[in-house]
This record gives sequence, structure tokens and C-alpha cells, in this order.
Amino acid sequence: MSYKSGIDLSSHNGAIDFKKIKDAGIEFAILRTGYGKKEPDQYDKRFEEYYKGCKENGIHVGAYHFSYALTVDAAEEEADFMLEIVKGKQFEYPLFFDIEHKTHAALSKAVCAEIVEAFCTKLEKAGCYAGVYSYDSFFFSNLPPAVPQRFAAWTARVEDIEPTYCKNYAIWQYTWRGKIDGTESNVDMNR
Repeated sequence: MSYKSGIDLSSHNGAIDFKKIKDAGIEFAILRTGYGKKEPDQYDKRFEEYYKGCKENGIHVGAYHFSYALTVDAAEEEADFMLEIVKGKQFEYPLFFDIEHKTHAALSKAVCAEIVEAFCTKLEKAGCYAGVYSYDSFFFSNLPPAVPQRFAAWTARVEDIEPTYCKNYAIWQYTWRGKIDGTESNVDMNR
């Protein structure tokens, strides 16, 4: 099977030389827009810089929003926040709802599914390609199989072992310790 090589980035990754990462074989990047609900300090302070760097260097772009939502209403509020951040931008990869916080692990599959559905449906109604991100075992323990069948799934199994539970994935985050020319520190690598 042929894979595309990608990374995901948040402000924690610091300065990135996008020409160098493109030359190193990176074809796509999933960028964090922010986290939680709309607050002045909840935007990812490097999102605009990363988006511009990707676009100027021919790197395809997707995005993700880290969630703290525990209810449908909170998920819809977070979706509105993400939509505000991405307004007017073009994406070649999905916009992902990142559901992995420890508070989510305490919720039932039904509640997690409702939260994902609320966020992703709001994105779809705005004309976006919606997806869900979590770690592989969360797809088993907290999300019914219908979720990765309905929305693009991006799953983390970082030991470079194929995902065990989320078999129907579009993107696999296979390490958090990637080393690539053009980055200051380790980066998350994706296929």
C-alpha cells in the first residue's frame, strides 16, 4: 500500500521551515486551530503562520480542534469556534474533532457519539469535510463503530503498529517522536 507522508502541528512545535519539510517528503499537515470554546487564549497562536507556510510550499492542509466538550451544546459551540478560525481558508484534508481528553474517557459510547455527531454535523452543514481524531483504543472503548464509518477517522497508534481497533481510518498517526529536517523538535508523523 502506498502512503502519503504527513505531520500534525500545534504551537508546541515552534518555528517550522516549511520548505525544508516539503523537501524532506512531507505531503500534508494537520494543523491545530485551537482548543475548547471561544476564549482569547484558546486559539493556537501559530495556526495562521503554519497555514501560510504550508500553502506557500505546496503542502496540503487539514486541521483539528482539541475538544473539552462534554455535551452536545458544548460540542456545537466548539464547532462554531473552529469554523470562525478556518473561515475563508481552503483545506485538502478534513477538519477533525479531537476527542481524547481524560474527561471524555469517562463518558459512555452513546454520549461520545452524540458529541462527535454534533460537532462534525455542524462542520458538514458549513460545507466542510469532517472527521474525528482519537487514539486507537478510544475508538474501541468510547466510540461505536458507526462513528469512523460515518466520519473520516484519524487514529493514533504511536508504536508504529497498525491500529488494532480503528480499522476504518483515513489517517494513522504512527509516532510522536518523528525527526524531520525543518523542525526544532520531535513531531507527530502520519500516514
